[in-house]
Amino acid sequence: MKFSTKTLASVGIAAAVLAAAPASAQVSGNIGVVNTPLAIAQTTALRTAYQQVGTTYQAQITTIQQRQQQIETLLTQLDTNSDGGLDEAEQAAAQSTPQWQQIQQIEQEVGQLSNQIDLARVYALEQILRQYSATLQQVVTQNQVQMVVAPDSVIYAAPAADMTAKVVTALNTAVPSVQTAPPAGWQPSRQSVSVYQQVQQIFAIAQQQQQQGQAQQQTPPAQQPSGR
Repeated sequence: MKFSTKTLASVGIAAAVLAAAPASAQVSGNIGVVNTPLAIAQTTALRTAYQQVGTTYQAQITTIQQRQQQIETLLTQLDTNSDGGLDEAEQAAAQSTPQWQQIQQIEQEVGQLSNQIDLARVYALEQILRQYSATLQQVVTQNQVQMVVAPDSVIYAAPAADMTAKVVTALNTAVPSVQTAPPAGWQPSRQSVSVYQQVQQIFAIAQQQQQQGQAQQQTPPAQQPSGR
């Protein structure tokens, strides 16, 4: 199975509705809100697995970073008007150049390396996902919830209705750790790939927010004009 090559760019989060009723149905009892991808992303097992994958595949990660820099250099050579991008005319002209062929080869290599990393991460995630339904049912029973919905299907919910943190706690108990080395020939389920993509979006957004926060802290405050 082929994954996105944007492994290191660890972008909206869409969670599947775990339990739903027809729009006309009347629901009595408590309703809980659970962000499934966020719950899985916040588990200790997955975060530890990501760290382990980062260590195991450090050589691949370094190579990907180097190849991405090479692509940027080659794209700069094809940017004839130096506007920081390739317009349609530049793209058409670039396709017959040696640089373009080299970019294609590098992207293929990056894709193969990225797939190795993605596969290890999805393997770890799928082990958590296998325990998710039973763990969610446990949380639902303990909190006497009649229905569980995803955040994107809710117009309004009181903060107390959010059970994501409770699911995270339960998952940490049910799945304290996972393996990161998939067996030979292993292929992930379609559901695992879908959840993985959403988890990657969560991490990408968190990383972007962290970078923005650091940039704001490094920006010196504007000096106030001194009065006479």
